[in-house]
Amino acid sequence: MAALCSVWLLLVCSKALADNVLDGGMLYPRETPTRELKELNGIWSFRADKSPQRDEGFQQQWYKRPLRETGPVIDMPVPASFNDITQDITLRDHIGWVWYEKEVWLPSRWVDDKTSSRVVLRVGSAHYFSIIWVNGVQVTQHEGGHLPFETNIATLLKSSVGAPCRITIAVNNTLTPNTLPPGSIQYMQDSQLYPKGYFVQNIAFDFFNYAGIHRPVVLYTTPPVYTDDITVITDIAGDTGFINYQISVLGSSSFSVSVTLHDQEGQEVATGSGAIGQLKVVDAKLWWPYLMHIDPGYLYSFQVKVSAETDLGDFEDIYTLPVGIRTVQVSGDQFLINGKPFYFHGVNKHEDYDVRGKGLDWPLIIKDFNLLKWLGANSFRTSHYPYAEEIMDLCDKYGIVVIDECPGVGIKEEESFGNKSLSHHLVVMEELVRRDKNRPSVVMWSVANEPASQLPLAGYYFKTVIAHTKALDPTRPVTYVSNANYERDHGAPYVDVICVNSYFSWYHDPGHLEVIQLQLNNQFERWHAMYNKPMIQSEYGADTIPGFHSDPPLMFTEEYQQIVLQNYHSVFDQKRGKFVIGELIWNFADFMTAQGTIRVVGNKKGIFTRQRQPKTSAFLLRDRYWKLANETGYLLKPPRTIYILDNQVPVKYSF
Repeated sequence: MAALCSVWLLLVCSKALADNVLDGGMLYPRETPTRELKELNGIWSFRADKSPQRDEGFQQQWYKRPLRETGPVIDMPVPASFNDITQDITLRDHIGWVWYEKEVWLPSRWVDDKTSSRVVLRVGSAHYFSIIWVNGVQVTQHEGGHLPFETNIATLLKSSVGAPCRITIAVNNTLTPNTLPPGSIQYMQDSQLYPKGYFVQNIAFDFFNYAGIHRPVVLYTTPPVYTDDITVITDIAGDTGFINYQISVLGSSSFSVSVTLHDQEGQEVATGSGAIGQLKVVDAKLWWPYLMHIDPGYLYSFQVKVSAETDLGDFEDIYTLPVGIRTVQVSGDQFLINGKPFYFHGVNKHEDYDVRGKGLDWPLIIKDFNLLKWLGANSFRTSHYPYAEEIMDLCDKYGIVVIDECPGVGIKEEESFGNKSLSHHLVVMEELVRRDKNRPSVVMWSVANEPASQLPLAGYYFKTVIAHTKALDPTRPVTYVSNANYERDHGAPYVDVICVNSYFSWYHDPGHLEVIQLQLNNQFERWHAMYNKPMIQSEYGADTIPGFHSDPPLMFTEEYQQIVLQNYHSVFDQKRGKFVIGELIWNFADFMTAQGTIRVVGNKKGIFTRQRQPKTSAFLLRDRYWKLANETGYLLKPPRTIYILDNQVPVKYSF
């Protein structure tokens, strides 16, 4: 691939960056020499509004005074879903508004008028619609779960020096035909069967609608003149790497910018100046996927320093962004990373675990990455919503390749393809691209999962969403995941990679293992003949109750899951190297769903249990993935070494 190293191409790149930088940045909050950070995680006061119209909190203005003065409150951990924290079944299934509150003392220097610092309140994600008040004054609101939002609250703090800061967040998990994901509220009118005002939330997706403040809430400071956003695009020419960058600075029109790139040993490898420019890295260490290189996930530190002279004095802001140098390209029937063919052998996941629901949990995150590496998985899809930034950071660090999916799941009804839904979908893609555009682990955007793409309205809808996403980020391919008939999928012409879900011998011809290979072969051949694009098997699998066994294999046993996978793998092996570029098992681990007659305490298609214990299929998949990794010719042996403390001395055991 030609490098973006000529002056003309650099100008073109800079113009593309300028044209596609979103209004307002969303840099991850980091402590630096010029920025401070205060985490607000922990116990918050909590109250669910269970009034018939779910509007008592607004009618009585609960945000005007401490929440405990409005009625009974309980302790609620943040981050966490609220659903499984108590023994109250009505709270587990609550639809409507819930209220969170926390009072915090801030350092006096944060509210000193002389500094004029910004103090930003940031919520990593709250599901689904949020309104925030500070000391009784509304400061922001946000529609959509799974993505961060923030607002500067410095002015309010300066007017209340000497008192704690009271933060109130109201969160509503109601889904409508125009939200993402969509849903509908159904009122039951038969008074002989249902109480007055009884309603249920209908959804068309197969995971539990966990709600609450799912990711960290923080306060952080910046100087009044600060780096608002950074956009980087990297390229390679031989052994040289290129980092094309654009930096957005707010707070003053008169400032200077300098950038410095450090390697992992802290050595300075390149410098630049100005808000738009290019760094040239000689003998660059590239960002490679896990198991594709002996040193995967290599990250440089891209430090931005802004200096400004203002009427209030001189200010400096420093922010450091991890940067991986790599390229991504779809070429014919291949997916190329750094110019070399990449085969996705990985998983689909959920942010889901006992008690905390979708709340961010560090022990679980690290456990999952250890399991991914043990498994030999080089990739996953963020099914079916963007995952926490903390998870994405580790993907960058470990070299785990990500298909980054928005919450476009359950788009089944015609109303959800209308202009109102489309407008919101475009905003969500803007927020997702803004958040993750600089991540080397993110190699493709997914704009939906299993939509009703056979509907005529879907053609214009997905043409628009995909074109908008490409305009925001012209460097990555765009896809969505289909389970429609290949002849009637109106959105497929617009994607770069065909992703298909199929469950032969499970949802189709359940129990008939003998049809899998025929049906899967026909699926691949027909899709490819019609669209001539590379394909990923983005879901396949079978529900399995751990400890259930049967020979011959029967549905729900570990043996049945194992033989389903083996039949799929046989066809994958025939097609990879041709036009099939990946396989992602459904699912990494069992997860919770809404109650129903086809779900026994959740979806059991995991190769690990919800508690992350392996089923038989995990070992089958592990052997396969390490074999696939070895076929690239780089490494490898699966990790079979452990260390056990013997009198406080680590002793190495290999097996």
